[in-house]
Formats: sequence, C-alpha cells, structure tokens
Amino acid sequence: MNLRIGLFCLVGGLCFTVSALGAGHFGWSLLSGILTAAALYPVVRFGPRHPLAQFGAIVLVLLVIGLFCTMSEGALFYPEIRAHLLSPVLIGTGTYLLAAAVMAGLAKWLKLTDSEAQPIPHRSPVKATLLVLLAAFLYLVYYEVFGGLTFQFFTKQYYPHAAEQAMALGIWFPIYQLARGIAMTLAILPVIYTLRLPRWQAAITVGLLVWIVGGAGPLLVPNPMMVTAQRYIHIGEIFTQNFSLGITAVLLLRPKSAKLALKGTSVAVV
Repeated sequence: MNLRIGLFCLVGGLCFTVSALGAGHFGWSLLSGILTAAALYPVVRFGPRHPLAQFGAIVLVLLVIGLFCTMSEGALFYPEIRAHLLSPVLIGTGTYLLAAAVMAGLAKWLKLTDSEAQPIPHRSPVKATLLVLLAAFLYLVYYEVFGGLTFQFFTKQYYPHAAEQAMALGIWFPIYQLARGIAMTLAILPVIYTLRLPRWQAAITVGLLVWIVGGAGPLLVPNPMMVTAQRYIHIGEIFTQNFSLGITAVLLLRPKSAKLALKGTSVAVV
C-alpha cells in the first residue's frame, strides 16, 4: 500500500509541473505537486467511492480554492496583474482538470479507494446553509485577525499601499472576503459529506487540504512577485486562516453525536 500511495503522490504531483515548462523551478513545482496530491489522497481513499465523484470533489477544491480564490486575492493586492490574468486562469484550469482526472484514474487503477460503506452524519439543508454562512463569517474573522497581525509585524514592508487599497474598497473589502469564505466552504462541502473518517480526523484532513491547496503548495514555488521570506510568511499566515476554516467547517457541518464503524469497530464521533 505504501508503494501505491507513493506512486499516486508522485504521478499526481507531476501533473502540477506544467507551469515549470515555461517558468522553470521544476523541482519546486514537483514538490508542490506531490504535497498537493498527498493532501488530496484522503479524498480518493476515504471520500467518494466512484471515480467520477472523486474527480468532481477534487476539481472543485482545486479550481475554487487553488485557482480562483487564490488569484482573486492576488489581483486585489497586485492590481497591475489584472490585465494579464486570462492566460494563467486558462492554464491553471487545464492543469487542475488534468490533475483531477489523473488522480481519480490512479485511485481506481491502484485500488486505493476504501470500498467499505459507512454512514456520514449530515445536517438538515436549512441548518447546513446557515452553518456555511457562519463558517464563512468565522473565516472573515480569522482573515482580519491573523492577516492583520501578519501585516503589521511581518509583511507591511512588502505591501506599502495595502492599507489604502483595503480602505478604498470600504465595506466591499469584508464582503469580498466573506464571499471567498462562502466559496471555499462550498468547495469542500462534497469532501466534508463523503469523507469516511471520524469527525476530528475529518476536520484535520480538510483543514490541511484547504491550507495546502490554497497556499502552502503554490507558495513553495518561487515566483517573481514575492521574495522567499515573503512567500514563507504567507504560508504561515494562510495556515492560520485556511486550516482554521477547514477545521471550523467540518466541526459545524458534521454532527458530533453520530458513530462511524471503522474496520469492524464502532468509533464515536466527538
């Protein structure tokens, strides 16, 4: 099994090296891709059992969190790149569609998916809707608190006009971040409701997934807009925001009173 998991991460990771063909940094791109594939491994192992459903869950996370939410945030603080976003968006979309298809295919070929059926606790649609909004609001809180602390103590030198840009948006700035929180929460909803793991294990798994896809993975690769220290600071900052969102979303949307049967034993979800 370990060999199959390693092959899944390696081949899946290679899909994320397309950008290295023009920009270089193949080694860093491969490392980023392997890390991303490893974060997505629990989805194909303990998530949806059908390859098409696995593809849908993976591509939703990659496109919404890894591409659109990330690029929209970059465009907010780097206005000069807005006119040049079409090409990266198209390349990123193609790369992520390919990666999702390859990983879903690998999961089937390598027989990685745990086929054991287990009940996943669900909230009612009305409660789930309200809790998605609550998770997004809490993401806004995480963003303002941890992002503000990071800006004041670490990244202010890199963004001399960031405060003015945010102030210029007025009320639209928190609304924009709230919308990002809603989008990311909805993107991980299929994973939350199909991941056949106990509640806290699912929460940590989803938290790591949102962090790695939404920041840690892409920021490992050098880029001309950020120096090395800046990228690593943002990796830590995004951990405080995205990992917290993943944990929060699972704990809110997965009831804690249900039980999951794992390999013949009954495990209480707490």
